[in-house]
Amino acid sequence: MTTGSPWFRPTGQPGAEPIPEEQGPPQPYEQQGPYAYPYQPEPSYETAYGNQAPYPYEPQAYEVPETPRAPEAPQVPQETSYEPIHEPYGAGETRELPQVAEEPPRPVEPLPGPGRAERRRAAAKQGRGKSRRAAAPAPAADGDQGADAPARPLSRVEARRAAREAKAAKDSVGVVVGELFITLGVVMLLFVAYQLWWTNVLAGQETNQAKERIEDTWAKGESKPDVFAPGEGFAIMYIPKLDVVVPVAEGISKPKVLDKGMVGHYGEGKLKTAMPSDKQGNFAVAGHRNTHGEPFRYINRLKPGDPIVVETQDAYYTYAMASILPQTPPSNIAVIDPIPKGSGFTKPGRYITLTTCTPEFTSTYRMIVWGKLVEERPRSKGKPSALVG
Repeated sequence: MTTGSPWFRPTGQPGAEPIPEEQGPPQPYEQQGPYAYPYQPEPSYETAYGNQAPYPYEPQAYEVPETPRAPEAPQVPQETSYEPIHEPYGAGETRELPQVAEEPPRPVEPLPGPGRAERRRAAAKQGRGKSRRAAAPAPAADGDQGADAPARPLSRVEARRAAREAKAAKDSVGVVVGELFITLGVVMLLFVAYQLWWTNVLAGQETNQAKERIEDTWAKGESKPDVFAPGEGFAIMYIPKLDVVVPVAEGISKPKVLDKGMVGHYGEGKLKTAMPSDKQGNFAVAGHRNTHGEPFRYINRLKPGDPIVVETQDAYYTYAMASILPQTPPSNIAVIDPIPKGSGFTKPGRYITLTTCTPEFTSTYRMIVWGKLVEERPRSKGKPSALVG
């Protein structure tokens, strides 16, 4: 560090800046600068060099081409300007502005054809292969009556509304058809339940009551004639192998006998057959195979020698199963003849014939089971061995 440097101080304390010795104190403005005061201009070129030009120069004349003038625009008469009225307002005086008549708004004419959004939607739907339902044609004008007005494409709201209406109509038809099928199904199920279950319940009640009536009559000791009224019970049949105990009534009427769960005796007209007490003949009976108590449902399971017992007021008649005819037309009434055809019996005797419908749940054909009397036991001697064992 230089001790005499004007930018550094030996002690680092503030103080007056040192002035270099070469510069000295500031001079007044008149004596500053290289020029003397007052200012004198520099000598001109001619004064310094005389009339001699540093470069030879000869003035030349140039022709300036005339520029064509543009035609003047016609003067447009200017509108007459009105000078403002400078009239002083009086104290409290007001002036109203002139009223300008307003023109009514001009009606906006709709653009022909559908809007841009509708055209885009129509083009998009046509591109996807979807058909658009056309709107109902607009009513014809007075001058266009009879002419077909062009249909405009549906808007999005109209299309949705039409789709909802179509879907609602379709759904309503489907609902009605579905309800009909459901109703029919329920009715059929109820009918099946009635036929297969409830008729058996009712028939069981009827047969129990008929059996009690028959036993009460026997207990009273009242004598019975050989001929009974249609629907009147007179005997009880037992088939031990099938666990069947069923009353026997006169006649084969469905509402009076068969549908009540009882077994009916062929005892009328050309179908009249013998009674168990007869010394010779064929005791023929009929019964339901399905529904209404179905007493003869499983007679196809009987084998030769299986007992069939008929109890009357006076005796027990035990028959042994002899043969079976699985199927025959309903018109074959020879199966209940005194000597039934197809049974294998060749001479008169005391026989029993069971008839029922086949196949199950139909009445197309008849199934026949025959038996031959093997024991007649008075009721006073008790039950036969077929019922005791």
